Amino acid sequence: MGNALEKTADFTADAYLEWEAKETERHEYVNGEVFAMTGATTAHNAISLNFAATLKSALRGQPCRVYMEGVKLRVEAANCYFYPDVMVTCSPRDRAEPLAQSEPSVVVEVLSESTAEYDLGHKFDAYRQIPSLCEYVVVAQDRPHVSVYRRGEGVEWILHPYGADDALHLPSLDLVIPVAALYEDIEFGA
Repeated sequence: MGNALEKTADFTADAYLEWEAKETERHEYVNGEVFAMTGATTAHNAISLNFAATLKSALRGQPCRVYMEGVKLRVEAANCYFYPDVMVTCSPRDRAEPLAQSEPSVVVEVLSESTAEYDLGHKFDAYRQIPSLCEYVVVAQDRPHVSVYRRGEGVEWILHPYGADDALHLPSLDLVIPVAALYEDIEFGA
């Protein structure tokens, strides 16, 4: 998450959308507060692109859509708009919506040192309020490690960790993806 802009008493979600449409930089909206998005590292960008390209290729010909960091995700229950690194929605309602998606099956965030705590804390708390969300995927960029949080029974989310030699499973999309494919062209320690 970036830096908070000055909060105004009447900065509603609708006011945010109107304001954001005129901005040259992206901002996330969290219950009345707006946060500027920070730039990404080349590793962050490459991992996001690898994940999105892998999903897009695997889902070709299906009704699901893959979106990258420029598309907003509306979490109505938490009164938030986020820009996930990657998300997949198979919802007919989302396909008809040009500004923001609200019924994703999978959301992916690539962790950075500055966002890890937020992505695994407040943002994940908000994401868990999305009824359609089946898997929240968190990807490390400093080592080959992927954590998939999968919705269990009731409010329970179950962690499924994957390492460099594993293949992660996304049952909601009926996909198995080699972790190595997500880290193509990434040099650790460089």
